[in-house]
Amino acid sequence: MRRVAFAIPGDLEARTGGYGYDRRLIAELPRFGWAVDHLPLAAGFPRPDPEERAAAAAVFSALPDGALLLVDGLALGVLDTEAERQAARVRLVALCHHPLALETGLAPGEAARFAASERRALAACRAVIATSAATAATLRTEYGVPPDRIAVAPPGTERIGRASGAGDPPVLLALGTVTRRKGHDLLVAALERIRDLAWTCRIVGDDRLDPDWTVAIRGAIAAAGLGGRIVIAGRSDDPSAELLGADLFVLPSRYEGYGMAFAEALACGLPVVACRAGAVPDVVPEEAGALVPVDDVVALADALRRLVGDRAARRRAADAAFAAGAALPSWQDTARLVALRLDAVAA
Repeated sequence: MRRVAFAIPGDLEARTGGYGYDRRLIAELPRFGWAVDHLPLAAGFPRPDPEERAAAAAVFSALPDGALLLVDGLALGVLDTEAERQAARVRLVALCHHPLALETGLAPGEAARFAASERRALAACRAVIATSAATAATLRTEYGVPPDRIAVAPPGTERIGRASGAGDPPVLLALGTVTRRKGHDLLVAALERIRDLAWTCRIVGDDRLDPDWTVAIRGAIAAAGLGGRIVIAGRSDDPSAELLGADLFVLPSRYEGYGMAFAEALACGLPVVACRAGAVPDVVPEEAGALVPVDDVVALADALRRLVGDRAARRRAADAAFAAGAALPSWQDTARLVALRLDAVAA
């Protein structure tokens, strides 16, 4: 069995889509002839301090000549100098969930620095694994990655059963980290506009990544007088139970490199209300709920009003969602696509 070293920053067990993808690759790649050596990197990426950067460089330098090195983009995007230094010695492959510069809330100068650094790092790679066609297109057009160097390997989706959709009042679920990019501020503003309808909403996901933003969202909920109807539940040890207990999935993200939570919602037969952001339209068909413009609170509220207030419309969208979810790839499909590109790089 051939070996690939997989460098991943931070806590591999973190409950985010990107780390979930990495965990499943480690588990599934051996089925396709690739043993994975996990190389932990520091948690400070994508803003490493000098010691964390030096430690990553030492990890890369310790690999033997000719080694195959897969690096998660959360780290690789700011390790341009290290990537250029290693490019002639090891077979370097990037895993790009989404470009660092597209994270919401960055200062313009930081976004520009991220983009320039990631462009140089990607140029040093023999291949780039993108987790969606939308991300692949961005890498081609904005980062100059040659099309023949990119492989698209969308995340797999677990089938855990179908939500009953019998909540009365309906339960709205926003499953995702509480960060600016996920658009919880838009959600609270939209829900304030439909307060005349019966509903409850659960915001489920790590609320410690951006504490100031979490405080702001809690403040917005209180200011709207919705503290009894919107709950920030924090990280869940059982996200499957959250999905199966919901009636509608809503997450107005401002950008998604893929959107694993949207795929999981579809697989459970949950209608999805989201923004036309990044790869979301590639994952969520219109008939499975509603897609609205980014940052458009009025359109978001109108979409929620239609689906929350009309059980028949919600059921039709749920049926379409479940059908779309059944067509999504498995994690073995994902690993097979990654393995094919690793095979080509190793040849």
